[in-house]
Amino acid sequence: MSKPPLPRPATDAAGAGAERTARGRDPWWDNARFTSAALIVILHSVGSIMSRVEVLHAFNIASWAFRVPAFVMLAGVFSSAGPLGSRNLRSLIQSIVVPALVCSLLFSLENYWLGSKFVLHITQLPWTLWFLMSLFFWRLLLPLVVQLRHPLLITTGIALAVGYIDEFGLPFSASRTLVYMPLFYLGWRIGQGHLNAWFTSRWSAPVAVAGILASFVAAWLWHGDIKGNWLSMRHHYTAADPLSLEWAWVIRLVVLATAAALVLCLLRLMPRRRLPLISTLGAGGFTIYLLHPLIILPVREQDWISRVNTRVEIVGLVLCAILLAMVLGSPPVRRLVQPLTRPPIGWLFAPEPPRQRAAHAETSAAPDTSTPLVVVPAPRGVAEQQVTRT
Repeated sequence: MSKPPLPRPATDAAGAGAERTARGRDPWWDNARFTSAALIVILHSVGSIMSRVEVLHAFNIASWAFRVPAFVMLAGVFSSAGPLGSRNLRSLIQSIVVPALVCSLLFSLENYWLGSKFVLHITQLPWTLWFLMSLFFWRLLLPLVVQLRHPLLITTGIALAVGYIDEFGLPFSASRTLVYMPLFYLGWRIGQGHLNAWFTSRWSAPVAVAGILASFVAAWLWHGDIKGNWLSMRHHYTAADPLSLEWAWVIRLVVLATAAALVLCLLRLMPRRRLPLISTLGAGGFTIYLLHPLIILPVREQDWISRVNTRVEIVGLVLCAILLAMVLGSPPVRRLVQPLTRPPIGWLFAPEPPRQRAAHAETSAAPDTSTPLVVVPAPRGVAEQQVTRT
């Protein structure tokens, strides 16, 4: 029986998880989305007690690559490197820029309601919203990056060099944008059909299992020695780094390479068939990521999480985090918050010229011959499958 194809939703130009019908989605990506989103919610839920619970700290290190780096690469999979036309730019504004600004305002209002001073975040978005700012810039940069002779080598070199430039830090998520750009580009390459031998070969499955097990073993043995700033990707290098300032880039290179390898391991082992509930919830991965801080923040600030102490309470907290991810990713909640995740802002844009509108209509109706079909190598005995044009 043939495996499902790997559709690339043309309407999801922002890579931000625009909703489509279940028939038009590939459960492989949705399964990966929900896994990453649920891990993010879990670690944000237990973050305030992680320092005093060794197993949680080790789990944080072991699963780091399956959270933000996985989200970065998945965003790259569903991104387009074609010219940014007017409709793509409008989609970026509608699905990334406006939701980021609205959620930043909600975050500020919620903090004010909890007793903090009201601060409006513009250049440095709070908590997880940095990802949306970086996603906006990744999408703008991708058409330029793919024109380079050696895109992965050059973006990796920039990611390593930016640690020596103090000006690239938290404002406008500049550091994270440049450091994670190689992973975003690698995700785009996967979406173009590259590395299919890894995803379909029999030998790669045991290698992927070994890679994930090695991650957890290494995290358990050395989680106390791994610094948080090595994984945050938002700070410049310091002389306090173990390899000194001169060789600090080596640590970042190892972290990036390890993250890419572990995400590939995760995707290799991710079921490609439709899973009950998980695949449906994974379609709301962007909603989970966007809204969960607004739920966790008041619970954390009321010191309810810090009171968790026993093993039973810790397990209960983790289960509550999983339940939160499931609720936020459910279809009813996604429909309810769609004005927030993809607000109706058509009134904000100037009307398209008639000729341009007609050209878009013709493009939508006609078969796409501008980009090649991606062919996925199938396992033995299974015919090769053609994937929708990217």
